[in-house]
This record gives sequence, C-alpha cells and structure tokens, in this order.
Amino acid sequence: MKLPETTGALSRFKSTFIGDRTFYKTVFVLILPLIVQNAISHFVNLLDNVMIGLVGTPQMSGVAIANQLIFVFNLTVFGGLSGAGIFGAQFFGAKDHEGLRYTVRFKLWTAAVTFLAAVFVFLTFGDKLISIYLTGEGDAVERAAMLEYGRNYLRIMLWGLFPFALSQVYGGTLREMGETVLPMKASLAGVLTNLSLNYLLIYGKLGFPALGVEGAAIATVIARFVELLIIALYTQRNSLRYPFAEGLYKSIRIPKSLILKIVRKGMPLLVNELLWSLGMTTVTQMLSTRGLNVVAGLNITSTVTNMFNVVVFSMGAAIAAMVGQALGANDIKRAKQTAWRLIFFNVCTCIVVGGVLAALSPVIPYIYNTTDDVRQLATRFMLTNALYLSINAVAHCAYFTIRSGGKTFATFLFDSVFTWVIFVPYCYLLTHFTSLDILILYPVCYAADLVKCIIGIAIVKAGKWAQNMVAVPAEKNQLEPADAV
Repeated sequence: MKLPETTGALSRFKSTFIGDRTFYKTVFVLILPLIVQNAISHFVNLLDNVMIGLVGTPQMSGVAIANQLIFVFNLTVFGGLSGAGIFGAQFFGAKDHEGLRYTVRFKLWTAAVTFLAAVFVFLTFGDKLISIYLTGEGDAVERAAMLEYGRNYLRIMLWGLFPFALSQVYGGTLREMGETVLPMKASLAGVLTNLSLNYLLIYGKLGFPALGVEGAAIATVIARFVELLIIALYTQRNSLRYPFAEGLYKSIRIPKSLILKIVRKGMPLLVNELLWSLGMTTVTQMLSTRGLNVVAGLNITSTVTNMFNVVVFSMGAAIAAMVGQALGANDIKRAKQTAWRLIFFNVCTCIVVGGVLAALSPVIPYIYNTTDDVRQLATRFMLTNALYLSINAVAHCAYFTIRSGGKTFATFLFDSVFTWVIFVPYCYLLTHFTSLDILILYPVCYAADLVKCIIGIAIVKAGKWAQNMVAVPAEKNQLEPADAV
C-alpha cells in the first residue's frame, strides 16, 4: 500500500511547482503587458521583414545581417543595465526610493558609454563585420548587393541606438518596480509608428519617396524616439507615482560604495551579454558558410521564432521582479519557491507555444517573396526551434533566477563561458570538419542547449544564489553621503 507515499509526493510537487490563485494573478499582471508588448513588437518586425523581403531577397538578407550587429549592441545594453537592475528591484522591495534613484543614474551613464563605443565600432569596422556573413556559396553580384544594403541600413540605424538605450533605462526600471503597462504603451506607440512609416517609406506611398532599405531604417529610428518620448516624459511628470524620477537629473551623485557594488556585480553581466550575443552571431556566421540561401532562411526563422519566444523572455522579467523583490524583503523561502513555480509554469506554457510554432512552420515561409529552397530551410529551422523551446525556457529562467540574487559571476559562467567553451567550439567542429547537410547540422548544433538546461536546474536547486544584497546593517548606513560622487 504505497498510496500515502504517492499522495505525499504529489503534495510536495504541488507545493514546489504550483502556485495559488494570488500567485498566478501576480504573474499575469506582470507578464501579460510584456507579452502583448513583445508580441506586437515582434509581429511588426515580421511585417517589416516581409515588406523588405518583397523588395528583394538581397535587401532582406542585408538588413538581417546588419540587425545581427545591432543585436549585439542591444544585448550589451541589456547586460550593462542588468547589474544596476538587480539592486533596483531589491531597493524597491526594501522601499528605498533614493537607492533606486542612484541605480537609475548608474544606468544612464552605462547607456551613454555603451552607445559611444558602439558608434565607434560600427563606423570603423561595419563593412568588415557585415562581410564575414557573406562567405558562403552564392552569386557574387548578390553578395555585393547584400553588403551595400547592410551598410546603408546600419549607418542610418546608428541614430536610433541612443534613444533605444535610454528607453531601456526607463522601461527596465519600471519593470523592476512591477510597472509593465507604461513600457507596453510606449512600445506599442513605437511599433505602430514603425509599421506606418515602413509602408510609406519603403514603397513610397502617399507622396513619400520609395526608399527601400533606407526607408525601413528611417522608420525604425523615428519609432525609437517616439517610444522614448512617451516613456520618459510620462515618468518624469509623475514623480509621485515613480519617486525615483524626482531630482533624477539634478545631480550625477552616486555613492561610491554603491558604484563599486554595482560594478562588481554588474560587470560580469555586461561582459556576459556582450560575449553571449557575439557567440550567437558567431554561430550564425558559421552556419551561413553553407550558402547565401542559409542566410535568408535563418533570417526568416529568427524573425518568426522571436514572436513565439515572447513567453520565454517575459517570464525572465517576472523572475527578475518577483524573486528580486522577495530577496529585497529578506524572504528567502518565498524567493526560492517563486523561482521554481515560474520555471515550471514557463515550461508548460512553452510546450503549447512550441506546438503552435511547429504546426505553422510549413505555412509561414510562404508569406515571403523568396525561393522554395529558402522556404524549405526556414520550415525545418523553425521545427527545430519549436522542439527546443521548452529547453530554452528552463535555461532562460535559470539565468534570471541566478542573476536575481546577485550571483553574476555564476551567470557569467553559466551563459557566456558555456557559449564560448562548449557551444561555439562544438559548432565550429561540426561546420568545418563535417559535411553534414544544413538540415541536420542546425538541430545537432543546438542540441548543446540540453547540457545548459541540466546545468541551470542543478544551480537553481543548490539554492546558493538566493541572497539579500541591499540590507543595511543597523550600525552603519552603507550609502553615506560622504561616499557620494
């Protein structure tokens, strides 16, 4: 009679992985605006991609390559702001508005420095960086056209890098406070602006010039400024609701002790996101050596799959907010319990979302004006991504769980060190020393994510990541004014 043991195991499972109604209500309040925001944003990116693709495959591929480089900048901004974000979520959980204001000032400095570095790199090495994606088999004229379109797109997009970074400063801070509606509204305004201007400027409608790829870049830059104006102006004008905004720009003052803490915790995150994004673009470059058609197929796949990844990415933000606030309130047990419940919820959701992606993968490529070969490649790539979606969900949630407790060196080892020590060399060996067809090579390369998933579960289970970093000892205030700069 093992029924009591079975019942006990089921009870422990529910206690660990299943939350109550209040828990899921909190989760949905956090993630639904993010899902809506990201889904619409990625849907507009899909339409943008299709619009450019209707002009021609070389235009679509050139823009896709330029966006690979911009992807590195975007992830570097995210990593640079994440260290301060860990403290921001915990300061908010501890109701320390001044501490939160200091973290926002740190983010502003980080955004400015990252922007200047990116402009220098793209202006100096842009052509060379684009060219490394054009080494596969294909027509030389088509290759030259891709380079030209990518160059023109990238140089216009430089104007949108700083408003993007500044929007991330405000949006990330608001999400750390549990406020997701305003960032969603700002993002929606931006994507609708982008979509409208794409139609006008790519094809030359309503008297506007037909600018093609350049029109798509101009539309995106204008949309970035629209999003920034909405989120920044509303936040600054409602300082009672968002206390960190009061006096934010009256001083550049940040306590030295806090700067050192954020740098110590945040530098691994910045380096991590930079190296991880470089690792992903390096793998894409390796795969692109199998032909110019592969470049187009990968572009379609990444654009479409990003729409289905919104649940994964949104759950990461929920972990950062809910687990971070629990740690800031010194409720370690609740933080651990919340992490496991969110991971399980994300996996269950991604099983369903992955099924939908798999069902639609044979149909979606036909909305593109491209060759049947490219469509078939995109379909098979998307089926692989659908299969791995839940695995990626575990790894993504594990990353944010570890990060929420300030274990940033552990996240560095888990993410970018894994990428460069295992994933990139593994893919290099497969692409350069085997003759595997791309349809076999692609899923075999990404099978390495299984190892990362297992490592992530082990780290979260160990529980050493759960720590409160903003508790101030009674005998000494760690943010003394004398320490400020």
